[in-house]
Amino acid sequence: MTDLVVAEGLVKRYPVRGGTVAAVDGVSLRVEQGTTLALVGESGCGKSTTGRLLLALERPDEGSVEVAGQAVHSIGKKQLRELRRTMQPVFQDPYDSLNGRMTVGQIVSEPLRVHHFRGDLDARVRELLEAVTLAPELAQRYPHELSGGQRQRVAIARAIALDPEFLVCDEPVSALDVSVQAQVVNLLRRLQDERGITYLFISHDLALVRHLAHRVAVMYLGRIVEEGETEELFADPRHPYTQLLLAAAPRPRVRDHDREEPVEQLGEATSALSRSGGCSFAPRCPLATDRCHTEDPALRPLADTRAAACHYAETARVGAA
Repeated sequence: MTDLVVAEGLVKRYPVRGGTVAAVDGVSLRVEQGTTLALVGESGCGKSTTGRLLLALERPDEGSVEVAGQAVHSIGKKQLRELRRTMQPVFQDPYDSLNGRMTVGQIVSEPLRVHHFRGDLDARVRELLEAVTLAPELAQRYPHELSGGQRQRVAIARAIALDPEFLVCDEPVSALDVSVQAQVVNLLRRLQDERGITYLFISHDLALVRHLAHRVAVMYLGRIVEEGETEELFADPRHPYTQLLLAAAPRPRVRDHDREEPVEQLGEATSALSRSGGCSFAPRCPLATDRCHTEDPALRPLADTRAAACHYAETARVGAA
């Protein structure tokens, strides 16, 4: 398959008192056309900033991004405007991302009008609403008249209005009820199957990620610490942070009297402001050695489809006897 999205060495710094902090620190990603790459990690690790860099909503301090073969941060305004037809966002809270003064029809048709769509606008809006399983009659409603799941479907309809190749879905279901989450995720999968859309799916919900993603990249303090095919990574995580993240994820009990096995605790997150030499996860890692506190591990390949940033990725097992 062809890589639709290629990011190399992305760095994004923000000013803080006394200097700067890197929200994204040397991130490289590739997303194959028609597939889903999930970006997972704790809040504040830089997932959303990475998504905004890929969409050219922010400019990196270092590094590059190519979408469909075009360098998004070095092309002119006119070219970028055209490229925006190819890449679109779906944000976390549909109520905040939709203009409450516009009807659903106006919201969905907005990108069509901006890009001078020449066809039957009303017919196209009806087609888009039906594509996300909404009744065309809802075009006359306002966002406050819809449920959370309906609002997110409107946001998805707007995002696919220009037939984009790439969507960045930033926690797109976290504000929804659990039953509605599954419906929206299934909608995203169907749209991918029908339209060949490529997704970056940003989430902290590992169950949803396992259901939707082809590959997973695990992020910690602005860096990718592990990447691999979804089932392989879930079955055999190599980085201690990934192991603890998966162990800490809630698992449903089959019976009320089932007992959960104790897992190692992640502990308090390390602040990016306090980073020094060595592995950024070392202060929280139960397997850390002196080497981990002094030598920063690079993200390195473990096999054809796996990579991890750990000195002991081949043998590290949290909780192993």
